[in-house]
Amino acid sequence: MEILQVAQHADDLDRAAAFYENLLGEAPAARFEPPGLLFFNIGIGRLLLEKAAPSALVYLQVDDVAALVERLRRDGVTVITEPHVIFSHADDAIGPAGNDEWMAFVEDSEGNTLGLVSYEPRHDP
Repeated sequence: MEILQVAQHADDLDRAAAFYENLLGEAPAARFEPPGLLFFNIGIGRLLLEKAAPSALVYLQVDDVAALVERLRRDGVTVITEPHVIFSHADDAIGPAGNDEWMAFVEDSEGNTLGLVSYEPRHDP
């Protein structure tokens, strides 16, 4: 079983399309007017942006959370929480063993909080 789709609230689909295209580096996969649905493919799943959807807390795995946050900051995106280690994985139960899990939170164009996560080899002191 896999997650197929996550819906996220968006008041302005044009603004949301620009934000997520910049973030993901990919154009929307589909847009339907009416009723006002915007889709992005992310991995094997889809992100649906629509006015009728409630706000959801979406976490995206990225290659380098610190580098992405700096790029987004330069683009004027509000950073809610700076990149920081939230967990060190000793085994593969919820992440890759031997890696630190880094996380940051930013605000998307529609006021939703978006989590960004990356894994880096653990640097023991």
